[in-house]
Amino acid sequence: MSTTADATLPAGHARERWLILAALLSLYVVWGSTYLAIKWALVGFSPFAMAAIRFASAGLLFFAWLRLRGVPAPTWAQWKNMAVMGTLLLGVGNGLVCYAEQYVGSGLAAVAIASMPLWAAMFGAMYGRWPTRREGLGLAIGFAGVVLLNLGGDLAANPLGAIALLISPIAWAFGSVWSRGRDLPAPMMSTAAQMIVATPVLVLMTQLYGDGWIRPGIDALAVGSLVYLAIFGSIVGFGAYVFLLDKVRPAIATSYAYVNPPIAVLFGVLLGGEALHALDLVAMAVILAGVVLITWKR
Repeated sequence: MSTTADATLPAGHARERWLILAALLSLYVVWGSTYLAIKWALVGFSPFAMAAIRFASAGLLFFAWLRLRGVPAPTWAQWKNMAVMGTLLLGVGNGLVCYAEQYVGSGLAAVAIASMPLWAAMFGAMYGRWPTRREGLGLAIGFAGVVLLNLGGDLAANPLGAIALLISPIAWAFGSVWSRGRDLPAPMMSTAAQMIVATPVLVLMTQLYGDGWIRPGIDALAVGSLVYLAIFGSIVGFGAYVFLLDKVRPAIATSYAYVNPPIAVLFGVLLGGEALHALDLVAMAVILAGVVLITWKR
């Protein structure tokens, strides 16, 4: 019997490694493209309302589909943990990105969010999870690349947008580190639950912001962008992120924040008409070097 177990173990490990790789690629490409999608969606929707519609529709549909497949609903204790995570990651973290992109370019927003792994490392150290020497070096190199990308881009950001882009990665990092070891539902159900509990938070933020829900400039591109954000940015991307939080170290799960800036800049250049400078290319290479150090396994 032990021979059979030993024979099947490597196959199971290989399958999990491929799932982790697929989840990382999903975060890198899909979430990199969402910054431009947010910019397009803001033409027809106010920022917090757009996020509320996105997460309400995706969360409820995903939750219903999972329940039909027999996935258990979260317990009351798990719902409380979901409320904390949903508020920090989606309400504050994603909501403030949507708000900031009214004033700054999609590439610059992605660059600002790239500071998130540094905050995650700091909060992880507070919980006794110090990054390894290699991960620390990767974080430092990645941050140097982010600085270069800032120097090569348009930094004429609205002060309120800049503040929002400072708070957003801090909230996301703390929520990610706080979730480790908590009583959470299965990763896919956790994704659906967090989107559901974030919705009333974003509705309240919409009311406090006072800009309404639908904007006069709404068009097919804005609606299509919102649909893309709900399906790919929320269900596919956030599901992959929650899966990674359960399977890998925080430094690896948050490494997407270094890859998203060059991906977001490329989408902005190819589809949004944004400029790409030589220093941006150098910065992208440095950022990717930091990601390799963070994610490389012996």
